[in-house]
Amino acid sequence: MKLKVNIIKIMLVSSIIMSTTSCSKDYLEEVTYGEVSPSEMTKPENVERAIISAYSVLNGQFDEASSAFNSPASNWSFGDVVSDDAYKGGGGTGDQNNIHQMEIFNTNPTTLDVERKWMALYEGVKRVNEAMRLLEASEGFDENLRTQRNAELHFLRGHFYFELKKIYNHIPYIDETAETANDYAKSNTEFTSEELWGKIEADFKVAYDILPITQEELGRPTKIAAKAYLAKTYLFQEKWQMTFDATTEVINSNYGLMEDFQELFLPENDNNKEVIFAIQHSINDGQPSNYNGSIGDRLLAPGGPFYSQYGFHRPTQNLVNAFKVTAEGLPADSNVNLINSDLVDPRIDITIGRPGIPYKDLEILYEADWARDLATYGEFAPKKRIVSANSAYHNEVWPYVNALNYYIIRYGEVLLWRAEAAVELGELEEARSLVNQIRNRAKNSAYVQTLDGSDDAANYKIELYPNTWNNQTEARKAVRMESRLELALEGHRFFNLVRWKIADEVISDYLEVEKTRRTHLSNAAFKARKNEYWPIPQAYIDGVENDLITQNNGY
Repeated sequence: MKLKVNIIKIMLVSSIIMSTTSCSKDYLEEVTYGEVSPSEMTKPENVERAIISAYSVLNGQFDEASSAFNSPASNWSFGDVVSDDAYKGGGGTGDQNNIHQMEIFNTNPTTLDVERKWMALYEGVKRVNEAMRLLEASEGFDENLRTQRNAELHFLRGHFYFELKKIYNHIPYIDETAETANDYAKSNTEFTSEELWGKIEADFKVAYDILPITQEELGRPTKIAAKAYLAKTYLFQEKWQMTFDATTEVINSNYGLMEDFQELFLPENDNNKEVIFAIQHSINDGQPSNYNGSIGDRLLAPGGPFYSQYGFHRPTQNLVNAFKVTAEGLPADSNVNLINSDLVDPRIDITIGRPGIPYKDLEILYEADWARDLATYGEFAPKKRIVSANSAYHNEVWPYVNALNYYIIRYGEVLLWRAEAAVELGELEEARSLVNQIRNRAKNSAYVQTLDGSDDAANYKIELYPNTWNNQTEARKAVRMESRLELALEGHRFFNLVRWKIADEVISDYLEVEKTRRTHLSNAAFKARKNEYWPIPQAYIDGVENDLITQNNGY
């Protein structure tokens, strides 16, 4: 029910888009919804519907199963629960046990989430490819608009493949020349990792060359969004100079940091100047089951008197401890459990629900007993991306979704990418300046207050790094810590650990201590050179003949 023009929020009930089923050889079979003649399919209005259909699966919902929480666009399970930032949560280990198996690194090729995430992303690829074919074949399409829409489709395909690459690593690549289901049954080793990245880069380059600086319709990518995503592809390949150079244009654009960190995550401020590209969510817009809302995150509500009792995505004690600061207001880097008298980074109570601290604008203190399974998952709750129960953008009935967009790329994240690249290029003062921009925003944001508004709700303190960083190791550590604090519970942590090549070290150290706090992790064990990526779904392997698929290492 957002009061703004945004056609990308319109989910297409399309008669021209194909879908997939979920098992065996049927995994690749085409299912056509309705009967539409070829001449009708290429009419401009139907081509536009096909393009919107490609946008519509960005939120991870691609069928009528209401289970986008197994393929969440926010990657709360794929990026946070398997990191040191979050536990699965919910009603014990048997509730969505598939995600529990992911959390303890016991994932296998038949794990539900592994299959549904793959299906959602390749559904996106297929809708893009089909829309490209229809767009090319349309005789009545405005030529200038055709060029722009083609660039948008390249951007979307780049996004879907980027997600596939960072999650599964060795993936089949299929472009718009694919016409039949058999064209989608391809080897996942046809291209090297470098070649796959090259193809993803190519899509974003096409998008960058053509897309406008601004879009009239919210939700469509811009030239700067394409450049930012291109920077991200360079970042994941450790192309440091190219990352740094690509971020320059973003830094010099009209995007910038939102002044108040807390207001950045309010749905009424969606598409603000910090949001470079986002998945657009809306509720009460006529779409059945509110599938245009945050359907992939519908299990994340924290419980208590205002929210449903699903209670997934619970912050870890380790993450809570990471927000502790020294007397100088800098990260303490201590995993000793936080106590009330400790000094903390003010972002902690914007990011995490903690007992005794007001929760949103509900005029109530968050309490430990809001937790659905306090004994298993502890007392903390997600907060940053939870919409206030007082908000018109919060839906109080099933499926309990909200209209807060999911930010795929925001300006603050780009600053941190640039800082990383600066460190690796030896530009340590540049890196410090960039990190301090992030910290200065947090310092000057409104802090969470006591219920009566008379004082800060906790002992908040945050300061800038005052002195030149002496060496690359010190600088790298500071940038990575800032990335964790700034981006906590936004679905990025695990992927950052993997690309930093420290996932084995960090997660193993985390589990060693966290097992003493949370017995549900007692059987968890991260295996290097295996658990950095997820397995290729067995259903896809079974549906592809001639042994074209090579399973990822260790599965």
